[in-house]
Amino acid sequence: MQSLIQYIEKELKGLYPAEEIRSFIRLIFEQVCELNYTQLLLSRDRILSQEKKEKMEEIVKRLKTFEPIQYILGETEFYGLQLKVNTAVLIPRPETEELVQWILQTNQLKSPVILDVGTGSGCIALALKKELPAAVLTAIDISETALENAKENAKTNRLDIQLLNGDILNWEGQRWEQYDVIVSNPPYVRTMEKETMQANVLDYEPELALFVSDSDPLVFYRRIGEFSWENLRKDGFLFFEINENLGMEMAELLSAQGFRNVEIKKDIRGKERMLCCQR
Repeated sequence: MQSLIQYIEKELKGLYPAEEIRSFIRLIFEQVCELNYTQLLLSRDRILSQEKKEKMEEIVKRLKTFEPIQYILGETEFYGLQLKVNTAVLIPRPETEELVQWILQTNQLKSPVILDVGTGSGCIALALKKELPAAVLTAIDISETALENAKENAKTNRLDIQLLNGDILNWEGQRWEQYDVIVSNPPYVRTMEKETMQANVLDYEPELALFVSDSDPLVFYRRIGEFSWENLRKDGFLFFEINENLGMEMAELLSAQGFRNVEIKKDIRGKERMLCCQR
């Protein structure tokens, strides 16, 4: 195995930071050989089958095209959950874990009724259900393929949430619950910001879940705000993951819609990435 570790390091050197390469090695060996990091360290002299060597070589080949490791392996970890992911859903990110943590810290109810808008892989809804077993969780998405992914993740993690196909831009005329918490990580990257993004995001992650027009970048937030004003209980909370460059505009929008206690929070990297307000 030592020679394969050296092979991976050599092939990816200069393409990725050393720390990220070490993370790739751990993830690759975990999936292909079913070895955790400690077992890997203790098994460096172990000889692998040709089939496993070829699997690793194929993974490295795909990594050299900057395809995300999560899509290559078909899974990722989020808030202690193992989630399946595919190119129909965004890869769950650490800053979204921070959003989940903020919701848990803010919520004082044992069995809140929660709606996750644009659920994708189901990461937010499933993490909240894991931490709040008595909560009633509903998650919606416009993509049926994404909902299939979320359904699989709910089943694998034995978490009971309701999954609905729906377009939040056209929510009128349907019956909805009254919610204690509504949360969303909607598309918020402006088209003009594409040039600042990494190739592995642009080339592989779903545009439907990422981008909004330059002319109306707050379209999803405005519509979700309108929806939330009608469907949040009094004193209920609305949480968003936001574009770090549009925090002030977001605060002004939600205040104009009538929400109070608007608060923007920085993520672990110091970027204004989360917003909370109250009905």
